[in-house]
Amino acid sequence: MTILVVGASGATGIRLVEELLNRDQYVRVIVRSPENFPDKIKNNERLSMIAASVLQLSDEEMKQHVAGCDAIASCLGHNLNFKGVYGKPRRLVTEATRRLCKAIKATNPETSIKFVLMNTVANRNRDINETIPFAQKCLIALLRLLLPPHPDNEQAAEYLRTDIGKNDNAIEWVAVRPSGLIDEESPSEIEVYPSPMRSILNDGQISRINVGHFMADLITNTDLWNEWKGQMPVIYNKGTALPQSGS
Repeated sequence: MTILVVGASGATGIRLVEELLNRDQYVRVIVRSPENFPDKIKNNERLSMIAASVLQLSDEEMKQHVAGCDAIASCLGHNLNFKGVYGKPRRLVTEATRRLCKAIKATNPETSIKFVLMNTVANRNRDINETIPFAQKCLIALLRLLLPPHPDNEQAAEYLRTDIGKNDNAIEWVAVRPSGLIDEESPSEIEVYPSPMRSILNDGQISRINVGHFMADLITNTDLWNEWKGQMPVIYNKGTALPQSGS
């Protein structure tokens, strides 16, 4: 398979790229600073690097980079500093998702292309009746007002859910919703659910390496893909999905 990854230089994106390469997949990445990629990844013969900012590519360039890919994965996110949170582009994830999907359709693929979006557990799946505590509803309302990256993540998933939908001939999608992200060096067992098992006010945990492995599993494992396509699974490190007694 050939997979295009955007947001590949981020903490989770690098994990995804490394795991796909470990599985002998061909990977294309769009990154602004290829020189910052670790040598052990950068020198892999199955890796193709495109030095660019994803939103600055023309429609034709985007189409060329998407052509021939079996899957697209987005690990895009906003840098956690003042410029990254409040500067432009305010809709980085949404606009990249929209333009990548437009490019997929422009290539007229013979079979459906997989699109895997790294999203957030703070985003609700409006296709199902997800119960949200009142305090969490208030917090999310504040996030929408005060932190532009949150509505960006919401709108990116909504684009897939409503504009692409579940019956598109060219694109199938999964929006992965990690719980509280942590750093670990080795993959471990995870738990996957259709909806959050905890409030984000008392969230579980998922390591970035486990997120990368799960996204790679979705792309390369047909049975897992068929289980979750058109959905927004929430993932936790094993043992953190349910609050422990006394917590």
